[in-house]
Amino acid sequence: MATAGKVIKCKAAVAWEPNKPLVIEEIEVAPPQANELRIKIVATGVCHTDLYHLFEGMHKDGFPAVLGHEGAGIVESVGPGVTEFHPGDKVIPLFIAQCRECRFCKSPKTNQCVKGWAVENPSAMACAESRFTCKGKKVLQFMGTSTFSEYTVMNQIAVAKIDPAAPLDKVCLLGCGVCTGYGAAVNTAKVEPGSTCAVFGLGAVGLAAVMGCKNAGAKRIIAVDINPDKFEKAKVFGANEFVNPKDHNKPINQVLSEMTGGGVDFSLECVGNVEVMVRQGFDIIFKSHPKDMISHYQSTYFLGGFKSKDGVPQMVKAYLDKKVKLDEFITHNMTLAQVNEAIELMKNGKW
Repeated sequence: MATAGKVIKCKAAVAWEPNKPLVIEEIEVAPPQANELRIKIVATGVCHTDLYHLFEGMHKDGFPAVLGHEGAGIVESVGPGVTEFHPGDKVIPLFIAQCRECRFCKSPKTNQCVKGWAVENPSAMACAESRFTCKGKKVLQFMGTSTFSEYTVMNQIAVAKIDPAAPLDKVCLLGCGVCTGYGAAVNTAKVEPGSTCAVFGLGAVGLAAVMGCKNAGAKRIIAVDINPDKFEKAKVFGANEFVNPKDHNKPINQVLSEMTGGGVDFSLECVGNVEVMVRQGFDIIFKSHPKDMISHYQSTYFLGGFKSKDGVPQMVKAYLDKKVKLDEFITHNMTLAQVNEAIELMKNGKW
């Protein structure tokens, strides 16, 4: 392409400081260096982790930054040493690397990688090195990805090549939330056919967990949320019972225990709340599983246990084969210029 080897100027949503609206700026994106590729971002989702960094984590070393880590795009150019990717390839940036060489990548017990961005500076949620500048200042690449930019630069160990038939405005969701929830059920908890499951929280991660439970063959899938507007959507993904804790004057774990005759087989906490995880999740595990309680109760992190470069393309294929849903997760389609509106929708439970 004509832009290969040159600095690209493009639009990006910059978080200059914590707890403030993002600002649409013109940034400079440097050419890819060795083992890197530059990607034109076509679509991105908004994930609660973006909001966490902006409004809750607020680490002083994590700004200015371009947020976003749930995107999909097309390779614009590649740097020296890149053989797996070529300009024009459809790809999904990954916030978890997979070098396939380190001891973690070779272990079936984890999907972490020693070469990922989190090894260097996890509290800032970004590497110190960046290919972004704006107004003469370095701008960090959030979680190594920064999909709230028209272009980004990634190391090839943190990019998944996907089927060229995949619609980027749908499969971008596989970059985080959907894989995290779905993998919580099928990879981490290993939900069994005929089982009874409870899923706490019906955001994208929770709905994906419901879908994972359904596809794993669970018989009863109880969706728990304080927002009853989400129950119809949960039904689409396979939930068949619904509980709003606000409708009861007793602890939710007691309600579920009574509903199920002693407790559930699998409990998946998708709220991101330790109180829910420890006090409610453990307390409703069926009493016949005391020795297996830890393995039957799962709170999952980091892409649902999927090895990133391997698992994400597999999920794309599953979507194309109509084995998993993606379209049904989408509530709004907005432009980059509307990113602050999108964030407000998510904060208010409308996203």
